[in-house]
Formats: sequence, C-alpha cells, structure tokens
Amino acid sequence: MLMTVIDEYLQNVEPKQKAELEKIRAFVHDQVPEAEEVISYGMPAFKYKGSYLIGFAAFKDHMSVFPTPEPIETLKDDLQDFRTSKGTVLFTLEHPLSLEAVGKLVDERMKIINK
Repeated sequence: MLMTVIDEYLQNVEPKQKAELEKIRAFVHDQVPEAEEVISYGMPAFKYKGSYLIGFAAFKDHMSVFPTPEPIETLKDDLQDFRTSKGTVLFTLEHPLSLEAVGKLVDERMKIINK
C-alpha cells in the first residue's frame, strides 16, 4: 500500500493523538468516500469536489479540526463544550470530539460546497 501525505504527517504524531486523528480520518473516508487526502497549510485535510472539506492536526497540548468558520457558527450549540475560534475546534484526549460532531461539521461543509 502506498504511503499518503497524511500517513507521512501522522508518522511524527504522538501515538495516542495519532490514534484519535486516525479515527477522524477513517470516519471522514467512510462518510465521504470520494474525498481526497491533501496537505493544506502543513496539516492533513480532505478536499471534496475540488474544494476544501475539513482538516485536522495535532499540537503539543491539544488536537484540532478545521471545518472553516461557517459550520462552527451553524453548530455552535453542539460545540459549546469545546474551545473554538474562527475556523477551528480544539479538543484533547481527555475531552475528545465525538465522531457525531465531526459528521455534522462535514455535513455542513458539504452543504456549502454543493450549493
């Protein structure tokens, strides 16, 4: 099997964070099989129909998903237990982001892309 750009990124991620990000990666592939893996701004991401769908990354004290600002605003009630910024949702191993929440963020991005 060929190594992808996301595999290369994840080689340098702490094992527990890597496992958490791999869950998100697999979930996005299941939800959007036609999504393409890319690196965007140095972080793993997916493109759908040529447009940015969602990204994710590991940092020293947290992990983040990057769904762009619109889905975060739309789902702000669902994300109230997480620290968010304009286009980012931060989470930790102790307080992970549910796959249900990831799914909702991806759904919102797909709605925007498919307009």
